[in-house]
Amino acid sequence: MVQLKRKNWILGGVCLLLVAAIAANFFVFANATSTRAKLESCVGDNYIKWVEFDPPYSALEKALKLDIDTYEKEPHISWIDVLAYLSASYWGEWSRYKGKDMDALAEKLANGEQIEQLAEKYEYFNYYREAYTAVLGGLVGEYQIATEESLSQPEPVYETKYGLKGYSPIAYGYSFSHYKDFGASRSYGYGRPHLGNDLMSNVGSPVMAVESGIITNLGWNQYGGWRVGIRSLDGKRYYYYAHLRKDHPYAEGITEGKLVNAGDIIGYVGMTGYSTTENVNGMKAPHLHFGLQLVFDESQLEGENEIWVDVYSLVSLLEKHKSPVLRDEGEKDYRRKYPFIDPCVEEYLQQHAEVEPGDDSTSQPETEAGT
Repeated sequence: MVQLKRKNWILGGVCLLLVAAIAANFFVFANATSTRAKLESCVGDNYIKWVEFDPPYSALEKALKLDIDTYEKEPHISWIDVLAYLSASYWGEWSRYKGKDMDALAEKLANGEQIEQLAEKYEYFNYYREAYTAVLGGLVGEYQIATEESLSQPEPVYETKYGLKGYSPIAYGYSFSHYKDFGASRSYGYGRPHLGNDLMSNVGSPVMAVESGIITNLGWNQYGGWRVGIRSLDGKRYYYYAHLRKDHPYAEGITEGKLVNAGDIIGYVGMTGYSTTENVNGMKAPHLHFGLQLVFDESQLEGENEIWVDVYSLVSLLEKHKSPVLRDEGEKDYRRKYPFIDPCVEEYLQQHAEVEPGDDSTSQPETEAGT
């Protein structure tokens, strides 16, 4: 009798495991089917109409290290290609991510296999490659930065580096906290999802340009308060910084149309917004609303076709590269400590000989951006 009960117990356990496995596979299949339906509806035209960017921090960090470690080697492994490949293999379901999957891909690439050949079996690899390039394309590369020893000299001496050239939105030495709040409900004015990441910090913490670009929006918005909008030089990204400080929101020299470098100071954390009257603190706590909009076609700049992505993991990654600041005695504003040269800026100015830094006519319609 005891043996029979034991057999029944074992059989019952096996059945439960089978049911759990079937349920898990069904869940993965259902999610993949849902993702496939979204993909099919957004990649049939001449440009991408939908992007969900949700690789975890661990995947971003690991892919970035792989890219940096293989720079100037054969083959150089692109972090964007790696992330796009894995996303295509997961049908966009990053909950399936395991570090060993990236290790296996890296080994194949190191042995000479080509990413395009490996990805032939994944229908949407090219979609993810284009989408992830739009998100990450300006954040890694070569740059030049002044050495510590040369800061006291009349002219700085630059050293060339390769790696994360995008900067944290908050300056070095200034702390902030954040959580995964993309898509949370907002009700001021009308009901809408939150289309960014709120970085909780102290009033006056310097706000930095994440990527080099053109300031296309400046001034008051009843939702975002004092805000800055910066369009990347390739036009694919629009960075939105909102709720800047009352009375003195912007750094000196910040004007609409100005070309700024990654890591330049653009303003200061505050709590303005949620008011039709200018210069009002309508937020309950000081923070920076940081948002990233993707633009594959100019029709996506404003309205129901806008594409905003979750930047929570990206903000965490950018904490690896924070720009130190200084303030001269008697001055109100800070300045970046280390002079910086972005080759993309140099190339942009060469290709746009008629455009001088701080004199660009590119404009961005006013957006509420889910603040």
